[in-house]
Amino acid sequence: MGGCGTGILSLFAAKAGAKHVYGIDMADIAFKAQQIVKDNGFEGRVTIIKGKVEEVDLPVEKVDIIISEWMGYFLLYESMLDSVLFARDKWLAKDGLLFPDKATMYMCGIEDADYKSQKIEFWNNVYGFNMSCIREDVMKEPLVDICNPQQVISETTPFFTIDLYTVTKEGLDFETAFKVNFTQQNYLHALVAFFDVEFTKCHTRTGFSTGPHSKYTHWKQTVFYLDEELAVEPSTTITCNIKVNRNAKNARDIDIKLGSEYVSYGNMVKQDRQYFMR
Repeated sequence: MGGCGTGILSLFAAKAGAKHVYGIDMADIAFKAQQIVKDNGFEGRVTIIKGKVEEVDLPVEKVDIIISEWMGYFLLYESMLDSVLFARDKWLAKDGLLFPDKATMYMCGIEDADYKSQKIEFWNNVYGFNMSCIREDVMKEPLVDICNPQQVISETTPFFTIDLYTVTKEGLDFETAFKVNFTQQNYLHALVAFFDVEFTKCHTRTGFSTGPHSKYTHWKQTVFYLDEELAVEPSTTITCNIKVNRNAKNARDIDIKLGSEYVSYGNMVKQDRQYFMR
């Protein structure tokens, strides 16, 4: 278990019957986890190791299961997935299991005139002064927040899936096209990304969603505001292209280029914007 934190997942695994559990964390919380393990009587079955997954040694050659809560905002922002893949390739036994083992990213459209007016367009005229240069900075950074499901005006479209058994570190940089189909007449102000994760190897397949129609999670949703609002109706389809790359200076940061094409009254409307998650 990489990034084990307080060791709660390690304790759950031991309580569920694991013969021995190894938890790894590079932060000083590892010392607290060691004490928590001792205080709860699991010293003989749970070992907490302080260090980076990529640098530590385990007292065993292989493990049967790797458990990690590696997901970040937009699934990949500040993600621990690189470390999970390193651990998979180094320690996971043949036919070993990963929990979770599948993640899918989705996009939908929302109406959000009030927020965009108050927090973004506000900078165009601040008590009579033009501060639009700040508007540009605000637009470049996606908003991580909860979206009211009543604001969703489109179907949900999957655009990227990760299979943890086969994905490579290089495969986490990607570019893909997808379409968003709208379900009502309204104005589109932003595209919203979220993800599902699955535990496909459990006796009963399970998982959870971080979408606007699902129960709250701390991952919330990731909102990409468009430069220009678009009038849509149930027959409207927007063709989008998204390119996601880990930042060259800090692999835990993400650079996202999102483009859209939309036909309105016979005219093609194109929008492209570079976003940065820092």
